[in-house]
Amino acid sequence: MSNAPAPQSDHDLSQAKVRPPGTREFTLRGVIVALLVAAVIGAAYPYVVLKLGFGPNIAVVSAFFGWLALAAFSKGGALRWESNLAQAAGTVAGQTAFMCTVLAAFDMLSADPAAGVQMSLTRMQTFLWLTSAGVLGVLLAVPMRRHFIVDEKLPYADGLAAGETLIVLDSRGAQAKLAIRSMMAGLGSSAIVTWAYMRAWIPEVQHITVNAYSKVTGVGFSWGLLTIGSGMIIGLRICTNMFVGMLLSWVIAPVLLVDNGVLAEGFTKRDLLLWVMWPATGMMVAGGLTALFLKWNILVRTFRQLSGASVDPEDLSLRWVGAGSLLALVAIVLVQHFSLGMPIWEILLALLFTIPLMLVGLRVLGETNWGPISALSNLMQGVFGAISPGNIPTNMAASGLTGTVVATSEGLIQSYKTGDMIGSKPRYLAYVQLLAVPIGAAATAIVYPILRDQYGFEGENALTSPISQKWVGFAKLLGLGIHTLHPSAIWALGIGVVLGILFTVLEQNKAIRTWVPSPTGIGIGMLVPGAAVASMFVGACIDWVFRKRDPKGVDGWMLPLASGFIAGEALIIVILSLLYASQVMSPAG
Repeated sequence: MSNAPAPQSDHDLSQAKVRPPGTREFTLRGVIVALLVAAVIGAAYPYVVLKLGFGPNIAVVSAFFGWLALAAFSKGGALRWESNLAQAAGTVAGQTAFMCTVLAAFDMLSADPAAGVQMSLTRMQTFLWLTSAGVLGVLLAVPMRRHFIVDEKLPYADGLAAGETLIVLDSRGAQAKLAIRSMMAGLGSSAIVTWAYMRAWIPEVQHITVNAYSKVTGVGFSWGLLTIGSGMIIGLRICTNMFVGMLLSWVIAPVLLVDNGVLAEGFTKRDLLLWVMWPATGMMVAGGLTALFLKWNILVRTFRQLSGASVDPEDLSLRWVGAGSLLALVAIVLVQHFSLGMPIWEILLALLFTIPLMLVGLRVLGETNWGPISALSNLMQGVFGAISPGNIPTNMAASGLTGTVVATSEGLIQSYKTGDMIGSKPRYLAYVQLLAVPIGAAATAIVYPILRDQYGFEGENALTSPISQKWVGFAKLLGLGIHTLHPSAIWALGIGVVLGILFTVLEQNKAIRTWVPSPTGIGIGMLVPGAAVASMFVGACIDWVFRKRDPKGVDGWMLPLASGFIAGEALIIVILSLLYASQVMSPAG
């Protein structure tokens, strides 16, 4: 889903691995910078994910932050290997923080009287849950490096982009200076615009009058540069599909639903969202699961080839992997049993099912640059819908466990790709990620409740979190039964499922893929606030125009500028939220 730069030649990559005499990698300053980057990414990423409904490329952002921090205190020399520690730490901290989506799903379910579910975790429970599952995901991915990275040489496009970024920055030439200036400009401008907007110093474009319901549905334009930067990274195809989804959900649907008596004239945005979430959820879940089904040979090939895989001496010792995995497993069982009330046998069964799903996720990410965390979690929901019918808490806990393990395993494998490009020692990347997972978990445990209490999940500036909406919708469907839906919503759900399957099948044809609607893009566009989608579409158009004018030179500044846009707004939002929560500053004026 990202605009990754083209890979360098084999000759260039071999030169990128050559270390100048005296160059060290696993240094004290490198580890400190890496953990600081993990804290920054872990604190900022929940806002990004809950606002957009997905996570943009954080590997490149982490690489930039790490290199800049090290370069500020360095007199010269090659920094790519130390910087890659920061890239790895930031990536896995962000992957851990991505699971704030399941925490939001818990809160959404608890706030819905119809669900009859009370699920909440304290900050300490959240920290222990994400840490134990995240550490297990990292450890389980260690033996997979040689198979996926060395033997099969899967591309892992975001890891490739991070490697290219470090190589360019380390050159310290004109292109590196351009990239640094671009990122700092994006970071500063995004922070200033966000600060001014949050302090009400610039007017808000709340809506554009498209129809009588525009003010309610929030069709308009968002001032935030985060959404524009995200659109620049994601690209025109997906953003166009999101724009179509926005028109269907927030422009066309309210007129049709009111005219046919499904919604009353005085409906609220939540009333509309509770209806449109069903076709959107059906399309995304069906599309994600169909994509996995169509790649059934991936699972077969993975298990067949893993039997001949060997462990490199530079990898983390399998003895330590085994011992650490056992400890993490015990911690997971204790946390899920006592914090979420899940029976021990079901926890062990969920872990058993999670391992093959993790392997599928690693290969799908490597081949397509799509991390199917949500789809695999939905699949686990379906499994536990059959194992424990009607038990929504168990359904959610099992799928959250799967999502966390898959997310952090993808973080390590992606960082292994970057390390393979520049010659990093794999065990050092594993070390720093094992240190970074608890930091990402702690940042999420602290920041998520603050964001939830400050913005909520309803209202004009709410964090709608489409992934959480989908998670909740699927859990309710499995737990409460399809008869609880309005008949029109059932029809819309069925149509969404059919279209999700159809579009996913058609996407497999590369000749027409560009013109085939994306079920993920349309589905997310139907759930994300219309103003955010509109500004993402503008960002994608900006990227498209400049790529047409200068296809070769645009990556030198576009990707760092977009990364700065994303990081600047997310960091300022977190800082302001902390100031508001501590009553150092009031939200007004």
